[in-house]
Amino acid sequence: RDERVPQWSNQETREFIEIRAQLEWDFITAKRNKNLWEAVANRMREKGYRRTADQCKCKWKNLVNRYKGQEASDVENGRQCPFFNELHTVFTARANQMPPHVDTESTGISKGKKRLINISEDQSHHEEFSEDETTVPKRKPGREKKQQKIAGKKEIYSNKNESILNGLRETMRGFMAQQQRIDVQWKDTVKKRAHQRDIFEQEWRQTMERLERERLLMERAWREREEQRRSREENRAVKRDALLTTLLNKLLRDEISEFIAVETNFFIHT
Repeated sequence: RDERVPQWSNQETREFIEIRAQLEWDFITAKRNKNLWEAVANRMREKGYRRTADQCKCKWKNLVNRYKGQEASDVENGRQCPFFNELHTVFTARANQMPPHVDTESTGISKGKKRLINISEDQSHHEEFSEDETTVPKRKPGREKKQQKIAGKKEIYSNKNESILNGLRETMRGFMAQQQRIDVQWKDTVKKRAHQRDIFEQEWRQTMERLERERLLMERAWREREEQRRSREENRAVKRDALLTTLLNKLLRDEISEFIAVETNFFIHT
């Protein structure tokens, strides 16, 4: 974003710091500073500089960060922050403008000042541009105190990590035990189903064999009945043929005898 906006000149930056210093008390007491940054942008336009409220806010953030970095490293060497003296004057005047009768333990503004003084401890660089209050950069605390805090945080983190790891181990043990139980149950189920399948196949095979034997018996009985029926029909046909032959022979003999008798009588009368 900084590459898309015109660069700030030294004169513009100094006038910007001066305008921002004039509204310092308003930034300290105001709960929201959006309108204040609009006022800063309007005053910049009055001086002939076209800057938006967001650009002014971002520029102030960069200036404060460079001031805090320079102050934490070497206060006497101000070459790294070209506007170190101007910013130091602003923050010194801010500390002097705080009312002496305000209780530092009961009011929100005093709590803000107390937190602003110890801003280096929690490393809240962006709190300077929050919507609630403006921070005051101070020097970092002693290295020993900082190391103690870091050691305490590391111990807390290590304890938390150990408890988390212990919880994960217990969870994994429970999961593995449950998985083993599931595997045993699955194997038992597979064995039972295989046994039931073998029993079913054996019963099915026995049933099919029994049905095949019954079919063979029924077929044999049917063939026997067919042979008996055929033999009865053959006997019946033989008897019928014999009876017909006897009747025909009898009829022929009777006709011949009658014919002979008729012929004999004829010859006798003639």
